Amino acid sequence: MPQIDTSKVSRWDLHGRAYVVHIQRTGTRRTVRCATCGWHSGARFLPWLKAQEHLAQAHQATVDPSNRRVPSARPPVPDH
Repeated sequence: MPQIDTSKVSRWDLHGRAYVVHIQRTGTRRTVRCATCGWHSGARFLPWLKAQEHLAQAHQATVDPSNRRVPSARPPVPDH
């Protein structure tokens, strides 16, 4: 019996709305499915890239919520 493995790609649009694409792997087959619009596709290679492309093109969702910027701890450089 093949093992089922799942992961997801999340992105936000510029208005703060969240979009999720789930990637399901069964054996060597990968299915990419959008939780928002129901779009789905097979992907043999780099399924997360196909998920990112769908989110950017169909939903204009390009902001990665896991890519949080931490303010720099360095002191400001004085003007000379």
